[in-house]
Amino acid sequence: MKDFFTQFDFQSNLLFQELTPEENQLVCNVMEPLTIKKGNMLFYEQGIPTGIFQIKHGKAKKFKRGFSGDEQIFYIYTDGDVLGYHALLGEERYQDSCQALEDLEANFIAKDDFLRLLKEIPSLQHTFIKNISHEFGVLANTIAVLAQKDQKTRLAIFLLLLEKRFSQNSEKVQGIDLTRDDLANIIGTSQESLGRNLKQFKEEGIIEIDKRKIYIKNRYPLLQFLDLKLADLQ
Repeated sequence: MKDFFTQFDFQSNLLFQELTPEENQLVCNVMEPLTIKKGNMLFYEQGIPTGIFQIKHGKAKKFKRGFSGDEQIFYIYTDGDVLGYHALLGEERYQDSCQALEDLEANFIAKDDFLRLLKEIPSLQHTFIKNISHEFGVLANTIAVLAQKDQKTRLAIFLLLLEKRFSQNSEKVQGIDLTRDDLANIIGTSQESLGRNLKQFKEEGIIEIDKRKIYIKNRYPLLQFLDLKLADLQ
C-alpha cells in the first residue's frame, strides 16, 4: 500500500525533483562533492549546522542517544535523500546525529548558498517547508509504532520498510544489510530478543538469512501483523 510506505518515508529524495532545468542548474552549481567513509559522521548531536547534504550513493543512519548512551535509530537514508536542513532552517544546533553505514558519496551545499537558493527559488522554499511538515508526521508514526506495538509487530513493520528503502533504487529486491545492533536499535529491543524473533521468522519460512543480510521470502505472515494484504504493498 503506497500510503503504508509514505507514512514512514521522509521523501526527501523528491525535494529537487520539481525544479525547472534552470533552477536545477543553480542548485548543481553550488554542490560540493564529498566522499564520506563508513563510520564517519555527516553531523552530530549539538553540532552547529554548516550546510545540507544530498546522498548520491550509500546509506546513513539518523539516530539520537538516550540518557543511558544507547542509540535509537529513527531513519535510514539512501540514494538521493537530502538531510541536515532542519537545524539550519531552525537556526539551532543539531538535535540528532547522522553516521555513514558504508562508504558513501554525497553532495554538500554550504549554509549561505542554501539560504540564497531558497530566496532565489521560491518554489524550493515552499517544498522544504512542506517536507518538514511531512517528516514530522513520519517521526510521529515511528514513535507510535515503537511505543504501542509489540516486538514482533515492530519487527514485521521495519523489515517491510527497510526492504523497500534498501531496494528502491534497484531493479531487484535487495537484502536488508544492517548489523544486528543497528536493527535492534531501530525496532527498540535487545540483540538477544531480536535474534530469537529472527530465528523464529526463519524457521517459519518468512525470511532467509545470508550472513548478516536478511531477505523476506514470504510477506503474508508479516502482513497479518499489520492487517494488510499483499496488494496493499504494490
